[in-house]
Amino acid sequence: MKKSRNSVNFSYKATPTQGKNNFIECEGRVRYSEVDKMGVAHNKIYFEWFEIGRTEYCRRKNITYKNIEEEGFYLVVAEAFCRYKRPLRYDETFLIRVLLKEITPKKMIFAYELVTKKEQKLIAIGHTVHVATNAKAEVRSLPQEILDKLKKPD
Repeated sequence: MKKSRNSVNFSYKATPTQGKNNFIECEGRVRYSEVDKMGVAHNKIYFEWFEIGRTEYCRRKNITYKNIEEEGFYLVVAEAFCRYKRPLRYDETFLIRVLLKEITPKKMIFAYELVTKKEQKLIAIGHTVHVATNAKAEVRSLPQEILDKLKKPD
């Protein structure tokens, strides 16, 4: 997969396309409920698109959020960042690229890149930091089996 021409580095120094073979890509489309009066996607929606990408990343690694929760663990968002580069408008299609930038037993960092589907122009970049907890919100280490699935290259 080729690196987006306009990609920039952010606080975790990686965009998904810099992650070699360990990023996933899925498609999105701006829905009417996600835009303002001018037909532009609202800034909060980008974090929902990041979540869609992150969920798909886990699914493609053969471990769903549901599986992780059934094991008694939760991935709590401790930090979220988005740098907006260009607006998306109603009915535009785009690609969500996700890279698991860092993983330890207690923390994961996902990097995101949104690009236009046709021109591959950069829309936004971002990251989220997740802490593994139990149901009481106490920080816990994820089992090695879960870590191995998430780290597994495609």
